[in-house]
Amino acid sequence: MQKTHTLLITGAASGIGAGIAAQLAEAGRHVIVSDLNLEAAEAVAAQIRAEGGSAEAVALDVTSQDSIDAALAAISRPIDVLVNNAGLQHVSPLEEFPIEKWDFLVQVMLVGVARLTRAVLPGMRERGFGRIVNIGSIHALVASPYKSAYVAAKHGLVGFSKVLALETADTDITINTVCPSYVKTPLVDKQIADQARTRGISEADVVSQVMLKPMPKGVFIGLDELAGITAFLTSPAARNITGQTIVVDGGWTVQ
Repeated sequence: MQKTHTLLITGAASGIGAGIAAQLAEAGRHVIVSDLNLEAAEAVAAQIRAEGGSAEAVALDVTSQDSIDAALAAISRPIDVLVNNAGLQHVSPLEEFPIEKWDFLVQVMLVGVARLTRAVLPGMRERGFGRIVNIGSIHALVASPYKSAYVAAKHGLVGFSKVLALETADTDITINTVCPSYVKTPLVDKQIADQARTRGISEADVVSQVMLKPMPKGVFIGLDELAGITAFLTSPAARNITGQTIVVDGGWTVQ
């Protein structure tokens, strides 16, 4: 892929989004770091620029059409690659799960993806090129207790990607979903504490017995792996890979 292509990454002020932004900027892409927290997004973009990369930051709330419109109007270049990464988690039995929180998770990780993708697609069509990479989860394929909203949203993301692959098959646009098992990020660190409380076990047991036990390889997924897969999916070599679920799970789902 040409170095002039521009990537917009949501939820990129920390964790997976920041990791992908840094590594793809290092590879020569222009990266737009978007997040609810503009100050944190600016810090990530500044660090990328300090290391010789090309980056800018923008405030973006994927649950708000006004925010999406304002962000797309503010950025300096058209979007060639969209990485839908913004996410959050809440761990609770359904009977105790605040329905407002349940709805918010789905709004961010499913409806928000559709809202933002819908906004950038016309430009991609006009330019005859686009790559959309959705950051899913192992929970797009399997379930865990106490994560009903997250699992529902991530399962929905896979179906959404398949439909969009068909709708964009008439042009050089692809859409795929990358589904990692646990990545050591601030979001997962919070999950460790939440699950320890919900399950009544220690945080060490959450890591060894809940998170890593289902993975034959028994290790967390690295940010470099997700950045490398994203780079591949946005390259010419992947132009006929679309509507696919790329599973990065250390062998979890082959059992």
